[in-house]
Amino acid sequence: MSTGTPPLGSAAPRGVRRRGARRRSALATLAAVVLGVSGCTLLSPAGSGDDADQEEVMETADPAVVGDVDEDLRSFYTQEVRWEDCEEGFSCATVEVPLDYNDPGRESIEIAAIRSETAGDAQGTILINPGGPGGSGFNIVKDSLDYVTSDRLRENYDILGFDPRGVNRSSAVQCYTDAEQDEARQESYPADASEEELLALISADAEVYATMCADRTGELLGFVDTRSAARDMDILRALVGDSSLNYLGFSYGTQLGATYADLFPEHSGRLVLDGAIDPSLSNEEITLGQAVGFERAVRAYVADCQQDQNCPYTGTVDDGVRQIQELFAAVEREPMTAADGRDVPVSTFVQGFILPLYDNSNWPVLTQSVEDALDGDPTAMLYLADLSAERGPDGTYETNSTSAFLAVNCLDYPMTSDPEQLRADEEELVAASPTFGSFLAYGGLTCEPWAYPSVLEPAPLQAAGADPIVVIGTTGDPATPYAWSTALAEQLESGVHVTWEGEGHTAYGRSNACIQDLVDGYFIDGTVPDDGVTC
Repeated sequence: MSTGTPPLGSAAPRGVRRRGARRRSALATLAAVVLGVSGCTLLSPAGSGDDADQEEVMETADPAVVGDVDEDLRSFYTQEVRWEDCEEGFSCATVEVPLDYNDPGRESIEIAAIRSETAGDAQGTILINPGGPGGSGFNIVKDSLDYVTSDRLRENYDILGFDPRGVNRSSAVQCYTDAEQDEARQESYPADASEEELLALISADAEVYATMCADRTGELLGFVDTRSAARDMDILRALVGDSSLNYLGFSYGTQLGATYADLFPEHSGRLVLDGAIDPSLSNEEITLGQAVGFERAVRAYVADCQQDQNCPYTGTVDDGVRQIQELFAAVEREPMTAADGRDVPVSTFVQGFILPLYDNSNWPVLTQSVEDALDGDPTAMLYLADLSAERGPDGTYETNSTSAFLAVNCLDYPMTSDPEQLRADEEELVAASPTFGSFLAYGGLTCEPWAYPSVLEPAPLQAAGADPIVVIGTTGDPATPYAWSTALAEQLESGVHVTWEGEGHTAYGRSNACIQDLVDGYFIDGTVPDDGVTC
């Protein structure tokens, strides 16, 4: 979600939420529910050489590939890159980029990348970002390549996943330890706290969290904004030898891709932006849009459930939604305890509830988790919350997505921390979403004590002069509402809008053959979909 706070039930105060990362579907079991992708073992970084079977050294010097760049950036665009075999079918590398693009000679940071090469002659490379911010493109390519790309795409292109600056294997934001994050996710604010007391508690927690992030991350914390990450992508483009960037971005990845196209229209090739964010909206407007989206999604879920005589939600759709609200209220009054002994406060409970709403194929899992909770056992709901937070069964967090999410949003969005405005925003959120609105409020307080001020302002992105950019919107998308996709396509000078009539977040890889054929046809053959086409 486009906010300055991490996901519900995470390390930071109540009222936290996520912009939305790509969620994997196909739930044969609960273990198939993941945030972007399941975790994987840390691979040897490029340059170690210890476990590498083969090594490929690439150096880019072709002026047509590098393009017209400032002299103080040229060494980054022409650096030697060592691609090492890191697992069967993949090679990995570490690329250096400037910490501060306004002062490239000051210091460099590292970007971790993983590549799957086609067996035939590649048309080029497609970069992938799964969303977040804070989602690991490295992980999604390594663990879910056959889900996020089709066979045809992999036969024609090399696929490159990368962790943006601040994320996971790249030079990363560091805040809580795993144990500290576990502890924070089990804490809750008193259900009977007054509004003034709640504001004070959230502010105090935010101060502690911001100080911890600043102390443990250092200067990097001030340079993980989306604009800098997009500039890193241009260096990656040159280093794989492509004169134009081909890109597949989901959710927040659409904002990253649109920012790239606006910065580098002359190097923008075939871009597909799926589950789009409207870059002209403020943090507060985006949060309100998501409140509406998730309220609509929970109603669709309840209506679908009630087609089964065994559905736990009785009466009308309104009655069923009210029963969910009553369950949340009960957990808020008295947090539950899971089978492993961990407390499950309402923020963590709601985080688990929200995850399956990203994909309607996961709704049966949500129903079973609710039924267990109604019987007094929140273990399944906690499991879903752990998957959302990327916590493994052993208590380790597979990425730093929570910390990175907060850090990026605090730089990308100016946020209000005025108590009166926050109260007014909460009233509007609750009116729009009686089920989730109160949990989406007060996010601006989390960024108020942040060590670095925001560096970007919401604004339309035009990408004047870029090749056609395909923007996909899903009519029932709760995390990136459909209207945002039409808005982005209209803003982009070369935007082409595609609609999937379906439920859940994003379309490519989880929708139908129509969407797959349109996307693959654009990447492989250059066939631009008709603007306004519906699948």
